[in-house]
Amino acid sequence: MNEQPNNEKKDNNSGDKGLFLKLLLVSVILTFAFNIINTYRVLRETMEIPYSTFLEWVDKGYIESVVFKSDNLEITLKKGAKPDKAVNTSGVYRTGYIPNDDLIPKLVKKKIEFSTPVEYNSPYLSFFLSWVIPLLLFFFIFRMLTRAFDGRMGGVMGVGRSNAKVYMEHETGVTFNDVAGQDEAKESLVEIIDYLHDPEKYSKIGAKQPKGALLVGPPGTGKTLLAKAVAGEAKVTFLSLSGSDFVEMFVGVGASRVRDLFKQAQESAPSIVFIDEIDAIGKSRDNQIGGNDEREQTLNQLLSEMDGFDTSKGIVILAATNRPEVLDKALLRPGRFDRRIIVEKPDLIGRENILKVHAKNVKMGPDVDFKKIALATSGAVGADLANMVNEAALRAVRMGREEVVQEDLLEAVEVVIAGKEKKDRILSDKEKEIVSYHEVGHALAAALQKNTQPVQKITIVPRTMGALGYTMQMPEEEKYLMSKDEMFAEIVVLLAGRTAEEVKFNSITTGASNDIERATSMARAMISQYGMSEHFDMMQLESIQNRYLDGRAVSDCSAETLARLDNEVLEVIKKAHKTARELIESQADALDEISRFLIERETITGEEFMDILKKYTVQEEATDETAENQTT
Repeated sequence: MNEQPNNEKKDNNSGDKGLFLKLLLVSVILTFAFNIINTYRVLRETMEIPYSTFLEWVDKGYIESVVFKSDNLEITLKKGAKPDKAVNTSGVYRTGYIPNDDLIPKLVKKKIEFSTPVEYNSPYLSFFLSWVIPLLLFFFIFRMLTRAFDGRMGGVMGVGRSNAKVYMEHETGVTFNDVAGQDEAKESLVEIIDYLHDPEKYSKIGAKQPKGALLVGPPGTGKTLLAKAVAGEAKVTFLSLSGSDFVEMFVGVGASRVRDLFKQAQESAPSIVFIDEIDAIGKSRDNQIGGNDEREQTLNQLLSEMDGFDTSKGIVILAATNRPEVLDKALLRPGRFDRRIIVEKPDLIGRENILKVHAKNVKMGPDVDFKKIALATSGAVGADLANMVNEAALRAVRMGREEVVQEDLLEAVEVVIAGKEKKDRILSDKEKEIVSYHEVGHALAAALQKNTQPVQKITIVPRTMGALGYTMQMPEEEKYLMSKDEMFAEIVVLLAGRTAEEVKFNSITTGASNDIERATSMARAMISQYGMSEHFDMMQLESIQNRYLDGRAVSDCSAETLARLDNEVLEVIKKAHKTARELIESQADALDEISRFLIERETITGEEFMDILKKYTVQEEATDETAENQTT
């Protein structure tokens, strides 16, 4: 445990104060309740009578004593006296006091005892009872309420305090064994852990600990998980909060919370401070209209604190973002965030290892091949792969199995990518035929070209994400580069679905909208970003912003050049469309037979697709060979 004795003492003191306030408030409430109950009891035990009745009882000798109070008379009857209107069993009555000079002589004559209570009216006591006690009571109630708000929602008395969650070594529960597919990132963080364990080894040679490390990468790649793993490996205090926790409607609150955060870190050193989504407060200070003064004050305070703390005490700042391009340059300079650690999407081996990590607590069947699943999930991040393993386990339970098989994992990949099968969406026979020809058109274009990925599955079962059907291709190996021919072949595959509709039905539908969008985007990237154009040569026309999020392309050229770029993209699309039409028309018979088979089965495998296609390709090869022999 790395809890500090001072912290424990503070926690105990605050707990004792809270308990004292609670006990005091309860005692005050009980006192008031007792007084109210006692007053109510006295009122019930005494019965009010008219003043005329009181005078009548005096004349008849029923009364034993009378007590004169400030606003009433308290009357006690003699034992055995039973006047007609006496119904109170206690024999005590009260009536309003009316000044009467004849009353005292009459009481003396009837030998009735009378008296009045002596009151000690001290001005100090009256002031204390009237002002001090109520003010103290309201103060204690106010303190209790503000403490409650401070603990739950950062109330008025605690708006400047840091909302960081503090995890001790046994609470993070994450080590590097729980992180896979990010070997390079782990290597960059191991040195920080080693420094926290043995700082003297580095100080002997004059090396200084890096003040901070910035984790950069797409969402879901495991940046937060890596930060927790660093704390788990180093076994030090881990203070975690989000960048948005600093931002409040009150001016100066964010800066105050930054100061409080670093104060907590210094008190619990050695420690790791992790700020997730730091772009919420770390955006560049551009002085444009609409700037956020509160956010800039918070950023300035963060910069100041990162300059001020002593690295020898064992404090490391980790931060994560998927928008590094918007961060302020002063935040990224050496001396604040000394290292930028890229947490990219995992490669083939990384995806396979991630699947194994998430599957270690799941019962897997002997036929499970993680490499095949990793090949089918190119571009997936750790969060996607974890979701796929969980979906596979859920499907195994639904199917009544006690372990996950390969079929469950493949179906889980489709669920994450395209959604669940939408069983309530029933296509008409005509629509089912159109969708079938569309998907087989994609598959034929993929099978008849050289630079494409093999077909894994074809289905016309609608999915919840809007797809009426889809063709799944699975790469044979992991590739990091794409040639111009490969990109053009991919565009041909995308356009072949609509082309098959044209060839078969001589009409077109709305089902190719996503294919057209992807094909146009790829053709534009070939020319504007990758320099695959004879006209523009290797000139960059567009750049990518928010690379780790939407990857939006932004123009870097004039409007005239953009118009010529559009013409170039159109030429690529037309050429790909023509190529797709030639491929589909060359295998029209295979298109018909495979489509009929798909309509009957609704889902076919890549092997079944190739078995039918090979009959026609073998016949063509034999025909071509015969014709060549005859010519010879």
